Amino acid sequence: MILSDLNNKTVGMVLSGGGVRGMGHIGMLKALEERGIEASVISGSSVGALVGALYAGKSDLKDMLAFFKETPLFKYNFLTINKPGLVDTERYYPIFKEYIPFADFESLHKELYVIATNLQKGVEEVFSKGELIMPLLASAALPPVFSPVEMNKMLYADGGIMNNFPSEPLKGKADFIIGSNVSLVREVSKKEISSSLQLAARTTSLMVYAINRQKIRSCDIIFEPVELEHIGVFDKKAIEKAYTIGYDHASRVLDSHLAN
Repeated sequence: MILSDLNNKTVGMVLSGGGVRGMGHIGMLKALEERGIEASVISGSSVGALVGALYAGKSDLKDMLAFFKETPLFKYNFLTINKPGLVDTERYYPIFKEYIPFADFESLHKELYVIATNLQKGVEEVFSKGELIMPLLASAALPPVFSPVEMNKMLYADGGIMNNFPSEPLKGKADFIIGSNVSLVREVSKKEISSSLQLAARTTSLMVYAINRQKIRSCDIIFEPVELEHIGVFDKKAIEKAYTIGYDHASRVLDSHLAN
C-alpha cells in the first residue's frame, strides 16, 4: 500500500518513548498534517503516550510544543523524600490536566492506547478506558528520576521499560501503520563510550532497539531521524531542534513515498 491509497483506510500510529527526542514526533505530525494524512488510532509509550494524548485531544501543534516547554522537568518543590525516585510524578497532575483537559479516554477525539509498566507484577499494561491523566503520568515516569505512580493499589512506571514501541494494541484496528521511533541507534566512536554513564546509556539504547527492531520494520511507513540521538533525553534546550529534525526527516520520507 502506498500513501496515495490511504483514502477510506484506517490509519494507526505508534509513537515510541525517548524523552525530549519525542519532539521529533510533533515535527512528524506537522509533516503529515501538511500532506493531509491523519491517524485515527494511536498507541504510545512514555513521551509517545503524551504526544499521542495531545494529538488524540486535537491539540494545536504549537500547544503541543508549549506543553513540553512549560512543563518543568526538575522543580524544587516537586522533589520527594517519601517516595522512591527524585521527583514526585503526581505533582505534575495539574499541569497535565491543563493541557489535556479530558476526564477520560472516552472523551478524546481519537482512540488512544497508553502503555505503562506494572513494577510489582513485572508486566506491561495497556490503558485505553477510564481515567486518563494518571496512566499518562505513569507511562512517562522514568526511573530513577521520577517516582512510580500508584493506581489500583499497584505501582506503575515508564511504559518504555517493557515496551518502547507498542504496536501490538493496533493489531486488527488499522489498515495502515505509521511508526515514529525516536529511540535510535547509530554508530558511535570510542570517545562516546569512555565513561560508565556513557556505557550504560549505550547498552540500554542497544537493548531497547534490539527488542523493538522487528516491530519497527513491520510498519507500513517508519520515521527514524537518526540525528535525534545527539539530543539528550532531558535536554529541554533542544526541544525546537528535535522538532525541526523530526519535521525535516518526515518531510523527506513522505515526499519520497508520494513521488512513487
